[in-house]
Amino acid sequence: MAIIIEQEQKLITLHTKNTTYQMGVGNYGQLLHLYYGKRLTGDMRYLLTYYDRGFSGNPYEAECDKTYSMDALPQEYPCFGNGDFRSPAFVQKNADGSYCADLRYVSCEVCKGKYQIPGLSAAYDETGAESETLKVYLEDAPGGVRVTLLYGVFAELDIITRAVQITNCGTEAVHVEKAASAALDFMTGEFDVIHFHGRHGMERILERTPVEHGNQVFGSRRGSSSHQQNPFVMLAGKQTGEDAGECYGCMLLYSGNFKAEAEKDQYEQTRLVMGLSDEMFSWKLEPGETFDTPETAFSYSANGFSTLSWNLHRLIRSHICRSAYRDTKRPVLINNWEATYFDFTGEKIIEIAKQAAELGVEMLVLDDGWFGKRDDDLAGLGDWTVNEKKLGMPLGKVAEKIRGLGMKFGIWIEPEMVCEDSDLYREHPDWAFTIPGRKPVRARYQLVLDYSRKEVVDGIFAQIAKVLDDTKADYVKMDMNRHLTDIWSKTAAEQNQGAILHRYVLGVYDFLERLHERYPDLLIEGCSGGGGRFDAGMLYYTPQIWCSDNTDAVDRVRIQYGTSFGYPVSAVGSHVSAVPNHQTGRKTSLHTRGVCAMAGTFGYELDPAKMTDEERREIRKQIVEYKKYAQLVQNGLYYRLSNPFAEEIGAWEFVSEDGKEVLVNVVMLEIHGNMTVNYVKMKGLCAGQFYKDSNTGKIYPAEALMEVGIPMPLEFGEYKAYQIYLEMVE
Repeated sequence: MAIIIEQEQKLITLHTKNTTYQMGVGNYGQLLHLYYGKRLTGDMRYLLTYYDRGFSGNPYEAECDKTYSMDALPQEYPCFGNGDFRSPAFVQKNADGSYCADLRYVSCEVCKGKYQIPGLSAAYDETGAESETLKVYLEDAPGGVRVTLLYGVFAELDIITRAVQITNCGTEAVHVEKAASAALDFMTGEFDVIHFHGRHGMERILERTPVEHGNQVFGSRRGSSSHQQNPFVMLAGKQTGEDAGECYGCMLLYSGNFKAEAEKDQYEQTRLVMGLSDEMFSWKLEPGETFDTPETAFSYSANGFSTLSWNLHRLIRSHICRSAYRDTKRPVLINNWEATYFDFTGEKIIEIAKQAAELGVEMLVLDDGWFGKRDDDLAGLGDWTVNEKKLGMPLGKVAEKIRGLGMKFGIWIEPEMVCEDSDLYREHPDWAFTIPGRKPVRARYQLVLDYSRKEVVDGIFAQIAKVLDDTKADYVKMDMNRHLTDIWSKTAAEQNQGAILHRYVLGVYDFLERLHERYPDLLIEGCSGGGGRFDAGMLYYTPQIWCSDNTDAVDRVRIQYGTSFGYPVSAVGSHVSAVPNHQTGRKTSLHTRGVCAMAGTFGYELDPAKMTDEERREIRKQIVEYKKYAQLVQNGLYYRLSNPFAEEIGAWEFVSEDGKEVLVNVVMLEIHGNMTVNYVKMKGLCAGQFYKDSNTGKIYPAEALMEVGIPMPLEFGEYKAYQIYLEMVE
């Protein structure tokens, strides 16, 4: 069994294939965290220490015992008001105005399969045979609040998920002021915290810093998980690298405001808290109501970052993503945005499709500008009716002609936004977030629709569904091109305005769930100015996400490097675009752009009519190669072979689970006079075996490739790229 409950000892142990997680009930009913790490047996309560610690208070029941203090003991779900002055996971404002909670253990139970969370993303178990659920019931008796800690154990994946349900069992309303999804206390250890920061067009840059005394806070207050921070953090030992050392990953399945806190306390203990941001958050909980937090996914590796990444990749691929395309090769697409921007007709789009079909492209995606009066950024959002005057024909006709070429058809939408110059805004100005008496903050000349209101979601969904029904679209790119300001909802009472940001995310998820249910074969690709909502919460609804608006091959080597620590390649929307690149002005070869884009779902964002015959031949070759490698790329073990921020090369590798296939990709990031040779060492090969290079026919021993590596050619020219495909010699 993955979950073991020892009732008499009041000890709860969760086992996965390689890890153990343990908690126990303390002397006065508090639930204490005991251990999380390499798999072991035994009662870990011996690690707890009890001393008289100055200025650390004691529970009333302890009477004269000054050694028992919540300010020093490791807790499973720390709350504010019980004498613990560290970062809490839970803050409760009671009916009398006091801020206090004192959660005590009541009971627990084990259920087969994996719990789900109403209206929120959560890992799932289709068969019910791959997971178990633990429910631990805590209670704050004076406040009348019951807290249920949910644990989902995927034993073979070395994954433990956590979420929290908060129920008002009292007779008066209370306000939840902070409700993190999980906390993790460590009694010992020196850690680095790793997070992924960035900006629009340059997302998920790894930053590693020591956990210092006090609080280190990472998060978003932008209304989305954001380009600036990602809801995924790691704790790692000081010497931990790709292939050795211990590390913990904590990923929040959520697409809105979040907060991750790493804290070293006065006694050199470390606490990690992850969940909803408590800024601009206050949830009024009436008697009988329940509040559900988003889910977190935890994994531990004793063998470095690579193993941790694989654990999370497997979870996302098979237990978070939902789609008819989940386990199959995604269609190679071409998007018209960088080819035409807003300047196109139906015939122009059909011509792009004809040119692309000849190259082997499998789907055309019509980007922004097909609806309303959308000829620039100034107008049209909110009016999801086809602009037939611009197209010169119905959109359904465009789709029909494209399908006649043997291609699939998709459209771009941005359903959360509205332009003031739109029929929708003129009819329903109150549907947009604005604060009475104040001028709203604009971004990209647009406002944000109040998705906390069901009637808004209903209205937009009805428009979009009609278009999808008429065109029989195969794909939707769902974009979101600004962050949230002016947070005030016309239909919410004053005391409920603090719930709006979370209700907004629930509205977005509701919209996506409706798409999922009505169009089960629809491939939905997430996008928020590229990678502004690249998170596991969105992946529950969109099995791939536009990784970044930045399509520059060199920048993408670095963006995709950071992304790979938490997210699988199958989730990465990656495209070959024209040069000079539209974001950087950089010129890279078509080959290099193709190599970089193959570390993703693969497609094109350019005008094929403007390409030379030689370029067209190369694209045909790229698509054939991608189809050949697609399953390996999508499902293989991903190895980071270099750090592109610190080395002259960017190198990564895909290895099949059985070790028989290997694809190595290398991009030369720097060129110098009289260059030294870069040797790329491979990983994950089967010791004692030999591997054949499909291009040269050379055969290499696995140990040589892993211990010494293979030399990269010294060639003139910037940003050369190489692909090496090897197969085990049987």
